[in-house]
Amino acid sequence: MTTLMVAAIGVGIGASMTMLTIFRAMSGDPIPDKSAQLFVPQIDNWGPSANQNSAPLTDDTLPYMLTYIDAIGLMRAHAAPHQAAMYETGFALTPAITALKPFEVMARATYADFFAMFNVPFRYGSPWHPEDDEAHANVVIISRELNDKLFAGANSLGRQVTLDGKSYRIVGVLDRWQPLPRFYDLTNQRYGKPEDVFLPFTRAIEIQKDSYGNTNCRKTLESGWDGKLRSDCIWFQFWVELSTTRDISHYREFLHNYAADQQRSGRFNWPPHTRLRDLRDWLRFEHVVSDEVRIMVLMSFSFLLVCLLNAMGLMLAKLMARATEISVRRALGASRRTLVLQCLIEVGMIGLLGGVLGLALTALGLVGCRALLSGQALNLTHLDVADVCIAVLLATATTILAGLYPTWRAVQAQPAWYLKAQ
Repeated sequence: MTTLMVAAIGVGIGASMTMLTIFRAMSGDPIPDKSAQLFVPQIDNWGPSANQNSAPLTDDTLPYMLTYIDAIGLMRAHAAPHQAAMYETGFALTPAITALKPFEVMARATYADFFAMFNVPFRYGSPWHPEDDEAHANVVIISRELNDKLFAGANSLGRQVTLDGKSYRIVGVLDRWQPLPRFYDLTNQRYGKPEDVFLPFTRAIEIQKDSYGNTNCRKTLESGWDGKLRSDCIWFQFWVELSTTRDISHYREFLHNYAADQQRSGRFNWPPHTRLRDLRDWLRFEHVVSDEVRIMVLMSFSFLLVCLLNAMGLMLAKLMARATEISVRRALGASRRTLVLQCLIEVGMIGLLGGVLGLALTALGLVGCRALLSGQALNLTHLDVADVCIAVLLATATTILAGLYPTWRAVQAQPAWYLKAQ
């Protein structure tokens, strides 16, 4: 009977913790130290024509990226202490080592503030200087993994890397850094790893590197690169860091005034509509945790409840079968408090064993999830110390709660009835 109770609790913990582990990875704060200071500005640059009924866009339907015109306009205004426009692109990398064949690397075109805003750690070097942004400099920062592959992990500062046939000077090498979700760009691989190459935004635009991510347009594009830059197509992410309430208020006002200036210039023929979202609001806006995942978590905990109810029935049967033993101990002077404590300790040990079994089943469930999920989602299927602690505490606490009623029933038995029967 004890084995059945452990098995019931273990199965329930395994099912619930498998989904809870994935949910926690999806809904976690990727940069808790600064999540209240990072913001995404949104501008309605499409107007009522974006909706089929020609109704104005709401806060929940504003474009989630910026056009080149707006990204550059906000950068040149310098209304935030730290700011960065960015987009994802890619290069063909030709290694200096002849044993390695050329391969493609994902790259992020951005500004120097990117690294300070997002607390990006460096193994070697540091971010390029803001002057490099202005100069469209041929400089790059590479990931630790790429540095290990190209230079065997050695300090590669000052060395050259060939991208699309052109040489770029390495000014920095990142340390291990993988925020989950990849909040700074939720349009491309939300749970994937960061790019291997970072280069100045201005340089990428100058050499006409197109975006590898989503590009949404409402009108027919003009021909050529310049036509795309002048268009209403949205394909740039934009982040600002605002440390104080005053800075936030001033930037909201600036953003509204910027849209109003665009209306007065004739670019917009609709009232200005803007929004400034902090990181947590942005994750909700982008539906990082889908409703399907929330439903699955609810179902898994419902299954845990069913398992606990079954374990409760087994506990009641087990403890009531020991009614004679409990009655004899009561007759010999044992207090109800002592008996309750003993029963709850036994129940707690059953819960602990069920938690250990549940952890094993959780690990097995996550292995199954890895076989079903896409490559970028594999980062969501790893147990950490917090998950292990949650599983053990959840199993022990819920089992003790489930054992309260059987324990109460067992110690309420009248010793005289059982002793007389004996």
